[in-house]
Amino acid sequence: MFFSWVTALEVCLIGISLAMDALAVSVTDGLCYKNLTKAKGITIPLTFGIFQAVMPLIGFFAAYGLGQAFSELFDAIDHWIAFLLLSVIGAKMLLDAIKELRSKEEEITEKHYSFPEVIVQGVATSIDALFVGVSFAVTDGLKNSIPSVLLSVGIIGVITFIISLTGLLIGVKIGNVLKNKTGITGIIGGLVLIGIGLKILIQGLI
Repeated sequence: MFFSWVTALEVCLIGISLAMDALAVSVTDGLCYKNLTKAKGITIPLTFGIFQAVMPLIGFFAAYGLGQAFSELFDAIDHWIAFLLLSVIGAKMLLDAIKELRSKEEEITEKHYSFPEVIVQGVATSIDALFVGVSFAVTDGLKNSIPSVLLSVGIIGVITFIISLTGLLIGVKIGNVLKNKTGITGIIGGLVLIGIGLKILIQGLI
């Protein structure tokens, strides 16, 4: 098995491209989650990195097992799945923020960290990576070698982790500046998630 520097560079560029949605969602999480400890916070980039690595593996083995039928079926619905998942989370965030702004109570209702929500975000932002795995199965560039694919998805996962961690820290910094404006941060976060979902949907329909 030969994994050239050119191939490694290509995989790194793929990883950076795939991580952009995770970056935006990480910034949103850092902005909106108000009770993030280090232990909770690290689960966000870790979850995104794991899903970004696992999805290509699923696509790779599914392409071998199910062939063209799998690719065609999932190609028709993947963008809808991502759109629905992110839109539901974003809409809930928006509604909570609007209620917060309309509330006359002095106590501020903060958005708390939710690991199930992070899992849903991880799935939604990594669906595109599934087709990277399909391409690994059909391209000659990686010689259809499982060791090469494992190395590739590992690189993609690490890149996503680093980029997501950076985004999370940026979001936390912004959130600290707007710490007394919970409703506003919720609206921003909700709109960002819905916007990412719409972007994925439009790209899938074009």
